[in-house]
Amino acid sequence: MLEAEKELLISQQSSNLWTRRRRELAAWIERPKPITAGKALCDFNGVYVDAAIYPALMALQEASIPTEFSCAGVSILDEADDHSLYAYVTMLDGPVTEYFVQYAMERMGNRLLVTYEPGRGRYDVSSFYIGHNRSFCYLLAAVARNFKQTSYYK
Repeated sequence: MLEAEKELLISQQSSNLWTRRRRELAAWIERPKPITAGKALCDFNGVYVDAAIYPALMALQEASIPTEFSCAGVSILDEADDHSLYAYVTMLDGPVTEYFVQYAMERMGNRLLVTYEPGRGRYDVSSFYIGHNRSFCYLLAAVARNFKQTSYYK
């Protein structure tokens, strides 16, 4: 593995939670996935993003946290193909990003999976369970909005 491709696991989930995640993934793979509706999209700084993650991206931008990639993840409520299985946002390392990640881990607990790529200077924060993708998007937006009122925000 190239040095730039290394990822460090930052969040701490128990082995029981990882087992539950693997069971959820296996069940997701086997379940029927009828397309009930296409993904709703919003324009975010000239890029179309999933509407469900848009409020979180706006709140992160307002908190001066630079983002690079995102996806609201799959859902049985909409198109399940051509999307990440897990909702996520990639955040570039910056003056407040590390503080935000720490705050988000405290607020979101085991629902949040966090990795860091030192070679690329970015964090990936994602939903830990597929079934939590939509609530992850809402909660990440709320945490980002609240972050500006904390002592973490500098």
